[in-house]
Amino acid sequence: MTTSGLNFKELVSFAHDLYGVGSVPLHRPVFEGNEISYLTDCVNSNFVSSVGVYVDRFEDQLKNITGVNHVIAMANGTAALHMALLATSVQVDDEVITQSVTFVATCNAIRYAGAWPVFVDVDEDTMSLSPQSLRQFLEQNASRENGQVVNRLSGRVIRAVIPMHTFGFPGRASEIRAICDEWGLILIDDAAEALGSYDEHGHVGTQAHVATLSFNGNKVVTTGGGGAIFTNSDNIAALARHLSTTAKVTGEGYFDHDMVGYNFRLPALNAALGVAQLERLETMLGQKREIEAAWNRFLSACGYETVKPRLGTRTNNWLTTFLVKDRSERDSLLDYANHHGVMLRPMWRLMSSLPMFEHCQTDGLKVSKWLEDRVVNLPSSVRMS
Repeated sequence: MTTSGLNFKELVSFAHDLYGVGSVPLHRPVFEGNEISYLTDCVNSNFVSSVGVYVDRFEDQLKNITGVNHVIAMANGTAALHMALLATSVQVDDEVITQSVTFVATCNAIRYAGAWPVFVDVDEDTMSLSPQSLRQFLEQNASRENGQVVNRLSGRVIRAVIPMHTFGFPGRASEIRAICDEWGLILIDDAAEALGSYDEHGHVGTQAHVATLSFNGNKVVTTGGGGAIFTNSDNIAALARHLSTTAKVTGEGYFDHDMVGYNFRLPALNAALGVAQLERLETMLGQKREIEAAWNRFLSACGYETVKPRLGTRTNNWLTTFLVKDRSERDSLLDYANHHGVMLRPMWRLMSSLPMFEHCQTDGLKVSKWLEDRVVNLPSSVRMS
């Protein structure tokens, strides 16, 4: 089947040329390093829960990669977002400005904290929160009252902003941070998909007050399940670590708890897997660049292009992405490829259209809706040796 220069049969054939015959997943993990050795060592140590040398090693590796002062490993990326919200004093019935182009975990975490998402548009080139849309929303809808930013429509306090670095493409974090500083808002970066992505200032997330990562099984680096908070703030790090470790207060021969805490820390078994994965991060990122380049050569011959990171930034190529002409072409391609053993995926359904969030305030989301009709993710796994 062919639509406007894109031959679906040839695309499926090209995917099989890249990954071999049989079913081609969107993104699967590859374990070709020290995973089995470290897992065995962790089991033999008897320290398999949330303490042990592998948790420390994993956090230290992430500090070296991101260049921040503090990393706290969490059970998953959603828990990391939840802790980031609580550690930055987001309160019940506050509002958090975010994007509708995101995975549902971003908005779920906001609700876990008792706050409400407000959706503003994204930029077409980054698919991440638009600084221009953020500024326009605040100027049109918010006022400063008694040292707080209040949404004039809802009457609620706007406490924080959460951009998400979509598919690993760096957003405009420094511009968003400047707006947050001007208005007195907390910036929490959802960098779940962006380990190994860099903008003009360093690793993504480092411009925020606090940022989060995910190590789910479909990410560049996986711990099976897992996540992390990273920050340069001593206070945010200390509170996040305390809250996520059941708010435990230890003493001589006993332990106590001084707050309602959460059992959200990453087990050492998962950390051992992550340590081995991180040792191969640069190798895997290089291989993913080769996969993206191969897809781009194929698509260019058909009159299409893969999405590229904005100038001066570097993506981790988590999911190679391209835009089709309209929703009809998108749906036809997805149907053909998935029925022929090659997993292609559309962008998530916009969060503002889900039943639990459809009542939340938006700014119209013109670009978000345009992208929803056109975004397609291609198979992007590192190829096994």
